[in-house]
This record gives sequence, C-alpha cells and structure tokens, in this order.
Amino acid sequence: MLSTRRAKFRRTFSMLVLAAFVVVFAVAAMLLGGFLLWSAAEIDDNAVTSQSQRVIHAVEALRTSTPREQESVAVWDDAVTAARQRDENWLESNIGKWMFDYFGHDESYVLGPDDTPIYAAIDGKIRKPETFLSRASALAPLLADLRKLTAAGYLDTPPNVADYVLLDGRPVMASVIPLISDTGNLVQPAGHEAVLVTIVRLDLDFEMRMIDRYMTEVGRFTTVTSTAAGIEAFAVTNRAGRIVAFFEWLPFRPGQELLQRTAPALILAFVFVSLLVSLLLYRLRRALRALEFKRIDAERQATEDALTGLPNRLSFDRQFNGRLDAIKLRDPPTALLMLDLDRFKQVNDTLGHHAGDELIRAVADRLRAVIGPTDVLARLGGDEFAILHTCYAGTVEVAALAQRIVDTIAKPFRVQGSDAFVGVSIGIVVATSGQRDSHELSRKADIALYEAKSAGRNRAAFYEEAMDEQVQNRHVIEAELREALRNPGQLWVAFQPLCGDAEEVLGAEALLRWTHPQIGMIPPSRFIAIAESTGLIEQLGEFVLRRAAELGAHWPGRTIAVNISPAQLRNPTFAERVFALLRETGMRPADLEIEITEGILLDDESTAANTIRSFRAAGIRIALDDFGTGYSSLSYLKRYPVDRIKIDRSFIAQLSTANASDAIVQAMVTLAHALDIEVTAEGVETEEQFQALIGMGCNTFQGYLFSKPLTVDDIHTRFAAPLPRVA
Repeated sequence: MLSTRRAKFRRTFSMLVLAAFVVVFAVAAMLLGGFLLWSAAEIDDNAVTSQSQRVIHAVEALRTSTPREQESVAVWDDAVTAARQRDENWLESNIGKWMFDYFGHDESYVLGPDDTPIYAAIDGKIRKPETFLSRASALAPLLADLRKLTAAGYLDTPPNVADYVLLDGRPVMASVIPLISDTGNLVQPAGHEAVLVTIVRLDLDFEMRMIDRYMTEVGRFTTVTSTAAGIEAFAVTNRAGRIVAFFEWLPFRPGQELLQRTAPALILAFVFVSLLVSLLLYRLRRALRALEFKRIDAERQATEDALTGLPNRLSFDRQFNGRLDAIKLRDPPTALLMLDLDRFKQVNDTLGHHAGDELIRAVADRLRAVIGPTDVLARLGGDEFAILHTCYAGTVEVAALAQRIVDTIAKPFRVQGSDAFVGVSIGIVVATSGQRDSHELSRKADIALYEAKSAGRNRAAFYEEAMDEQVQNRHVIEAELREALRNPGQLWVAFQPLCGDAEEVLGAEALLRWTHPQIGMIPPSRFIAIAESTGLIEQLGEFVLRRAAELGAHWPGRTIAVNISPAQLRNPTFAERVFALLRETGMRPADLEIEITEGILLDDESTAANTIRSFRAAGIRIALDDFGTGYSSLSYLKRYPVDRIKIDRSFIAQLSTANASDAIVQAMVTLAHALDIEVTAEGVETEEQFQALIGMGCNTFQGYLFSKPLTVDDIHTRFAAPLPRVA
C-alpha cells in the first residue's frame, strides 16, 4: 500500500515537474515569439509611417513648388511684352522649352487677358494655341479663382492658384499665375493680365523625380485603389478635399526580414525540445486537452460574434478601453467609427432572415478587406458595426477610410440569387490621450452617426461639440411637437397656389405650419426630420391630408397636392386610410395629388410601388417632387406610374444665369413630355423665369411670383375669385 502511494506520488511529482518545465518553456517561447512579432510589427509600422510621411511631403511640395517655378518666367517684362505681341519664338524659348527642360512641366500655355489661348507647348514642343481648349473646362475653376485674386490687387508677388485635377482621366498638377512686370514699367489692368498655365503629369517621369528628390518608395499614381494585399495608398486631394488620385506603393517592411532571419532557428529549437518532452507530455496533454477545448470554446462564445466571427460588443469594449488606457501624450489618436447599415431592414423583410444573415456576413467580409492590419472591427449587434482605427495621418486619413467603406458597401451584394443594395452611415469621434471614457466617446460617435443619417444617409460625419446642443434641441422640439399634436391650435396648413401658363389658379399644395405659443413660427426644416425619426410623421401627415381633403371636397375640379413621407408610404394600411378619408370628406380622388420623392422608391421599392399603383387605380394622381436632385430619376420614370414631375427650385433659380441650368431644365421637360408626364416648375420668383419656363413647355408653376402660401380662408377666396399675382 505504501509503495503504491509512493509510486503515485512520484508519478504526480514527475508530472508536476514536467508540467512546470513545459510551462516555463512555453512561456519563454511565447515571450520570445511575441517580442519578435511585436518588434517586427513596430518596425514595420514605423517604416510605413515614415514612407507615408515622405509621400505626403512630396505631394504637398508639388503644390507649392510649381507656382514658385512659374515665377521664374512669369515676373518678367519680356514675358508680358511677348504675350502682348504673341511672340511665339520668345515664348517657345523662354517658357515652353524652359519649363519642360529645367523644371519638368509637361504642358505650358499662355492665355490672353480674356483667357483666349496665345501659346501652347507640350513636352517642350510648340503646339497650336487651340490645343488648350481641351483643357479649358477642367482648368476653368482655377482661372476663375486667379482672376478674383488678381482683381483684388497685389504688391510685388503675384497670386497663384495650384491644384490637383484630372485631365484625360489622369491626375495632374495644374498651376496658373499672371504674367506681370518685374520693373513695374508695364502697367496691366488688375484682373486682366495674361496668364501662364503649366501642367505637371503625375506619370512615371514625375514618380522618378519623387524617388530622387524625396526618397519615396517605388510606386505609382492611379485613380482607383488596388485591392492587392499589402499595398499602401495615399489619397491625393484637391483644394475642396475631394480625392483626385491615389499614390500606391508596396512598402518596405524591415520587420519581416527580422522574422525571416530569426524564425528558423527558433522553430528548430522548439521542435528539438518538443521531441524530448513529447512522450512525457502525452498523458498530461490528454487530461488537459478536454479542459482546454472547453475553455477556448467558452471564451470564443463569450467574445466572438457567432454569425460573422468578428469580436462582439463585450470584446470590442475591452479592446477599446485597452487602447484608451494605452494612449500616451505623443501617441497618434484613436478614431472610433460607428457603422449602421441603411436599408438593411428592407432586404431582411423582402428576402427573409436567412438572406439578412448572409448579407451581414458579406458586409463583414468587405469591411475586413477595407480596414488596416492594426484596426479593430467588431459587430455590435443587428446591422451595427464598429471600428477602432489609429490615426497616423490625422482626420484626413480617417475620412478617406470612411469614404472607402461607404463606396465598398454601396456596391451590390449577391444574396440568394438576387442583387441586394444597402448603404452605410458612419459616425466618427477621435480620441486623444486625454480622453479615457469609452462610454462618452461611444455616445458622441452615436450622435455623429445620427447626423450622418439625418444628412441623407450613406455618408460619414465627424462628431462636433455643436452636435450635443443639436441633440438637446431635437429633444425639445420632439417634446413640444407631441404637445402640439395633443393640443389643437398650434399646427395648421397653408396652401400655395398652383398656376397655369395664363396665371390662372388650378389648385394648391398643402404645406404644414407650426406656430408655437412661445417660440413663434417654427419652420418645417426644424421639425419634419425629427418627426420622421420619432414616428410622429404619420400623425402629422394624416393631419395635413385631412385639411387638404376638406379643402378639395369644397372645391371639386381643383388639384390639391399633399407631400407624403416614406414612413406613411411604407405603412401597409396607408392606402385604405387615404381612401377612407376621401369618403369621409367627400373629396374626389381625381382632385388629390400625392407628392413623393425618389428616396421613397429607392428605400422600399416593392411596398412603395404597390401603394402607388393602388392610388393610381383609384384615380389619385402621383407627382415626383424635387425632380433632378437624386440619382435615380430617369429609371424610376420608366418603372413607376407618375403623372407629374416637379422640377426642383435650385434649377429654376439659375435660369438665365447659367446655361447649364437652362439646358438641364429643357431636357427634363422634353423627357417628361415624351413619357406623357406633366411638368411643374417650383420656386418661380421672376417674370424672366416664368417666360423662360413657358417657352420650354412647362405646364404649371408655383412660386412667390404668383403667391406666397395662403391660409385656408385666403385660398378659399383665391379659388372663388382669382386675385392678381403677388410679386
């Protein structure tokens, strides 16, 4: 018995010693391996950051160096004289060849005071001045800005405008500068100087100069980012912040060389020791394996989203708090991006929950492909995701990441044999070393996410301090709006007349108004969006419909138009409620016109189409409001039954002042008439606009030229005896 106990003790002791040895070995190996991995990652990150900074410096340097190089010939009496006399020989020797041979400017143009081309050179060789006309439209904003600057006056140094633009689908640096006298003896009217235009192509020659001058990595400029793994890209933006091109390069990662040199030796050592102890570990591993598997599975279930394999909210919160605690004073800030899918509910309801799960997995895969290797991606639940991103290059880098996410998610998903279209709204907050409260940062990101959705969805918004006040204001407006719905008297409906080309009143559009007892008149722009997000819009919509139906019942033959929100149209009982209201008030269906927007059709095609068809079958007219401001107008005109389009006031306001607006409005009218659709012009305010629209063939008109919105008593009077126009 004693010997048995001793043997058992020895076995137990041996296993404990062996286990201790294995633990020490494993810990040492893990520490060494972890240190190597961490060191390699740190070295690689620092190397990539340094390379990125050199690229940024090179791109920004080109924006400032190009005008300085132009000044070598632009501030020169001889240049002004040559431009006046159109001396092509002088211009070729001193501008065309000089700018190409010495500075590497690929294209040079000299424009007269009226912006007509005088001289053109490409690759140092003279070309016909008309060659510039192919560049004129792309460079027009730069020339316009330069003319404003020169007209304002300047001292010794002439103003210039330089920016990145696309020419022939390729990115270039374009710079414009006036030709001025270096002695002051040649006087030119301010804003009417000859102009030197030079263009530097972002091609192989420029990339070689970048490598030579700024020691950048070998790369290329492109208009689309590569999807290949390991490629770094820097977004080249113009003055307006829009992305013009990307500089892509395969970064040099010295950390990987460290791993390649040390990993083989470590692996051999580990294998050798493992072989020595493998026999002794067998029994111990069998006993521990089951426990380890259970532990790993329990941990995975606790911290991983089962559908996508991403970290869940619990795991994300832990990592977020860890990053906040680790941020030091000089460390780059961490950005929190809150993502919420747009129109996911429609896909889920239309194709089923299995399709919704498949879509969520596909979205997770696309997000994995977009984020960087150090970013943290998690699914918080439903159609909500979150990303932690280290801002090595500031908010511009975060904005570029957010835009890439928006563009990626906007592409169609193939789900169960059908194309599913969703978007994503993103709220962003940047945490610096002084911010440690993850809950507060999450709250701010949620506020920014709400702003992104309120601004039209499918976009990103950065948190700003003013948003907190806006949230409080929304809460106040919501509470006061609920009170206004409970107590009649504050809400009322105005009616803006709808006129024909002879200025006769054909009908009116119902417009909701709110007169608060303390605040006074509250514009719809302040409370309609809040009503839509809080579910109050259906009550407001029914209130307006009832007042419109009461007016329409009193004046048969007059068209009464009512704006309908997406929430109303998605309600499956909405059509029956409208029909019941028409029966109750006695209004003829043919006198009611329902105004919808393109966004309603895009958000919920099947439900919207069925409801609209039921309205058309009953004789109710359908109008497409704010036509031309969306991106789906032409396709939906063919696919959905529409009786009228209403051209947005933004186009009407620019008539006779912008040729493009005239052509666009004429095209809209022609297209609508070709489809047997009437056209209404909104926001007509001048006689010139009215006459131009008549000439284009518009059928009906609205605007302050004819009348402002009227009270119900005033519209009754106007219908009974049409009044003269109100100017």
